[in-house]
Amino acid sequence: MYTCVHVCSRQRSKLKRSEINGRSMDDYRKNMSHEISYTNNSKEYPSLLPQNSIQTHPRFKCFSCEPPCHNASQHAHMCQNAIQCFKSRVRNAFGEEEVSRGCINSPDQTPLICSANNIKSLNPRKRHTASPVNVACCAGDYCNGGEFPELLNTEITRLNDDRSNLLKLLFAILGPIVAISILAYIAIYFIRRKHRKRLPSSRTKQDPDTYLMNDERVTIGDSTLREYLQHSVTSGSGSGLPVFIQRTLNKQVSLIECIGRGKYGEVWRGQWHGENVAVKIFTSRDENSWRRETEIYCTVALRHENILGFIGSDIASRNSCTQLWLLTHYHPNGSLMDYLSRNTLTHEKMILICLSIANGLEHIHSEITHSSEISGIEGSSAKPAMAHRDLKSKNILVKSNGTCVIADFGLAVTHSNVTGKLDLGNNPKVGTKRYMAPEVLDESIDMQRFDSLRPTDIYALGLILWEVCRRTISSGKFEEYKVPYYDVVPADPSFEDMRKVVCIDNYRPSIPNRWSSDPLLEDMSKLMKECWRRNPVARVSVLRVRKTIQKLAAAEKLKNEKMKSYEDEICV
Repeated sequence: MYTCVHVCSRQRSKLKRSEINGRSMDDYRKNMSHEISYTNNSKEYPSLLPQNSIQTHPRFKCFSCEPPCHNASQHAHMCQNAIQCFKSRVRNAFGEEEVSRGCINSPDQTPLICSANNIKSLNPRKRHTASPVNVACCAGDYCNGGEFPELLNTEITRLNDDRSNLLKLLFAILGPIVAISILAYIAIYFIRRKHRKRLPSSRTKQDPDTYLMNDERVTIGDSTLREYLQHSVTSGSGSGLPVFIQRTLNKQVSLIECIGRGKYGEVWRGQWHGENVAVKIFTSRDENSWRRETEIYCTVALRHENILGFIGSDIASRNSCTQLWLLTHYHPNGSLMDYLSRNTLTHEKMILICLSIANGLEHIHSEITHSSEISGIEGSSAKPAMAHRDLKSKNILVKSNGTCVIADFGLAVTHSNVTGKLDLGNNPKVGTKRYMAPEVLDESIDMQRFDSLRPTDIYALGLILWEVCRRTISSGKFEEYKVPYYDVVPADPSFEDMRKVVCIDNYRPSIPNRWSSDPLLEDMSKLMKECWRRNPVARVSVLRVRKTIQKLAAAEKLKNEKMKSYEDEICV
């Protein structure tokens, strides 16, 4: 320390003599700072000196606030020992203004901060821009309070358009684009021409298991593949592939294992471009179901997180038999019926399943319209309203995240409020008898009114909620999985069996006694009773079902949070 002070004294005497020769006080500080830092191996030394040795400026207290400083009257903290105080407003590169307050502790910072308004860069500022910074400096305790300085707006000077330069720029941009487009079009034309020449030679009639024969020769029922393709050129909404790609799907899919069988045919797990897909294979006698389901899946705006994802459909010839393929996303958990048979549910899982089913059914029932300005078609509809007509736990799949997707649209009907058209399809089959609504069983339903068809889905939804709640654990108890009306009708009930139980006896699935001691299950039982009312007009809408389940979910979440906080208090 003594050496440092001695050096400082010697330097002070040198600088006093240099001051007499005309040097400024700024040169005095710079030389002194340089000599001290050199003596101390390039470490900044002035902070080690006493204040009165080199600091001759009065010191103030200032407000300090770093950006964004949204509240101009609020100051985070104060700084002391400042030479000057400042407040500033700066416009950043995104055009946003930021404000700050602070203090200047070193004389070297004063010209850098306080003269920021007057600093000119080496390159002159553009004439149409304004000053991006305004700094106000002051000397005094807390003098940098109050409002922040405003940015100095300069008058915008607009340059006259130079049309010749504008045209040159336009040609420079569009010229290469047009040239590349022409070259690309020529290349694609010759590639397609070459491909068309090679296609007839590569398609052989001796290998029916790999390639389809001529479109005219592949007959399915009363129609041909060419007739079907003439009525459908694209998949419509992006849900699925265009038909000209779907025609080759059966050549690209490898069937791995059969995962289900039913009256319509089989479901296989397949490999398509390295990913698992579900392949639903219809027999030729179920052509109407395959055709209807393909049309529904290709509906504009049907894609939804709770609707089974559609990839495409195709017609294949295997072992001299015609097969109708429907490719969808693959979900290893299987149907909701199989999932409930193997697993029990917590309250959270039960709510997740029920809410996802309600979301999917609400999307199906809703009609999505858009204005004619967007579509270009007067009175067009983005998605017609639909009724599923075969909703059951076997037609609902469980995803890996615990939510569900609705599948099997072979019996679905569509209706557009814009055109008033009701499309029932040409499938003579009816839904599953066990899940049929009373008005369907007693044949009192008006099939020409769409408002009569949606309540049948609500009735089936109530039965599905009953199946899910039976497998929900409450106080360590749960029931084994059973289908609705398992105790009053046989395994394969007839139409008359179900009509007697549902319409004549007015019987509904029984509610277990344990549900009354669980508030969530008790509220769910009230909701399902609203769904399976005898009068279809009195049944709740799917929108009301979804909102009710959301309220129950919020209440359950709040209850769990309170229980967790209570347990934490006990642990403490």
